[in-house]
Amino acid sequence: MSVPDPEPDRVEEYAGGELGVRRGIVNRWLLAVYAILALWGIYYLFRYWTVS
Repeated sequence: MSVPDPEPDRVEEYAGGELGVRRGIVNRWLLAVYAILALWGIYYLFRYWTVS
């Protein structure tokens, strides 16, 4: 099991403060977008890149 982050609002900075990272969960809608893009990529690969 995962242990909850003791400081959920802490932001880690990289590149001199230009990038900020906050630990947390990925939103469900974003996971759905990733899945749809992966499925579309597989469809496109077989539909347009295979030799007929």
